[in-house]
Amino acid sequence: MNNPMLQLLVLAGIAVFLVLRLRNVLGTREGFEQPHAREMPQSPERKKPDLEVIEGGPDRDVVDHVTEGSPQADALMAMKTIDHSFAVGDFLSGARGAYEMIVMGFEKGELEEIKPFLAPDIFDTFAEVVAARKEQGLTIEAEFIGVREMKIIDASLDEDTHEAEIIIRFTAELTSAVKNAAGEVIEGSASEVKRQKDTWAFAHDMGSENPNWMLVSTDA
Repeated sequence: MNNPMLQLLVLAGIAVFLVLRLRNVLGTREGFEQPHAREMPQSPERKKPDLEVIEGGPDRDVVDHVTEGSPQADALMAMKTIDHSFAVGDFLSGARGAYEMIVMGFEKGELEEIKPFLAPDIFDTFAEVVAARKEQGLTIEAEFIGVREMKIIDASLDEDTHEAEIIIRFTAELTSAVKNAAGEVIEGSASEVKRQKDTWAFAHDMGSENPNWMLVSTDA
């Protein structure tokens, strides 16, 4: 094989490698894109976690988020034992999207889309506030910037009922302006970014075929 042909094949091989590498990077890109409709924290669809536990070693999917050997770690490990498709990393990714969806649904007064994912008392509280705003002729103009930090504060599992609860502290940034009936801003700002912190509790029956987690507390 002559040298020009060999060089051509080498260059072609390098080009294919770069295209595949770029595709992988783009396919795993992370950011603050708008969530898909009804996106909620949930167990992945019956697939094995990508990360396997090395025999005799800690489960990084758990100890990367809570202290090894803690009650929270034990609870998360027990959840994974009951539901083999559950992964902490996947849950947190879903919780991030759910937080944005619920916050913006409440800010805009659009509760029907998020109702299936709220505990009844949480939905009733949200509905009362939205109704009061409407009665006063108030509207909210809001834009979600992104979740800057999230951390598991607690995790527990009822061994008898398999009811799991995970408490997460969110730190997010958004703009929010309250306007009166005349369209005048009476609180907040449509351009000034504010930092918001929330501690939410999500609950789920680990034995259920429904993968969705439900928001049960907004002041855990």
